[in-house]
Amino acid sequence: MTARRRPGRLRGLVAAPLVVVVVACGGGDEPAAAPTTADAQDAGQATATGPIEGVEEFTDLAQDHTEEDVDYPQNPPVGGPHAPAWQNCGVYDTEIADENGVHSLEHGAVWITHDPGLDEAQVNALRARAAVDTHVLVSPRADLPSPVVASAWGVQVQLDGPDDERLDRFVAEYAQGPQTPEPGAACAGGIGEPLT
Repeated sequence: MTARRRPGRLRGLVAAPLVVVVVACGGGDEPAAAPTTADAQDAGQATATGPIEGVEEFTDLAQDHTEEDVDYPQNPPVGGPHAPAWQNCGVYDTEIADENGVHSLEHGAVWITHDPGLDEAQVNALRARAAVDTHVLVSPRADLPSPVVASAWGVQVQLDGPDDERLDRFVAEYAQGPQTPEPGAACAGGIGEPLT
């Protein structure tokens, strides 16, 4: 009798930790990813659903590496041939080379460009936006079609300013979004020294 009880007790002791492990791991769900703009509530983003008004889509974008300057059809560009080195994500106070910015888009970055004449409070709002996501690039750019333009690989939206609610939605949807040619690729370890 004693021999039969010990195996039963042992199984009970082994089974209990396994139940705890399954519960602690979320029942087999994948581990949580590093925080990005997908954490809409933490990032203070709009939670509206549906298509984002004004988003333009571009297809058939080449992914070739080139050392040459590229004449892109969009301002700023949304994809196409690009430099072998990507631009490190973060905030810049000077314009960056299109070819490096496009490589960052290929890695899943959202590139937020703004009119260089934007007032300091608005620029600071864009800089704060970049601080909550590893795949956001912010830089000034002359001759934009609107005060702020958000671009990701193959998509772009022209915005009235940093307080346009479409900006948060765009970043949430397209930073490392489904259109990303190289999902999971880094937006650090390239070129450039961002301010933040």
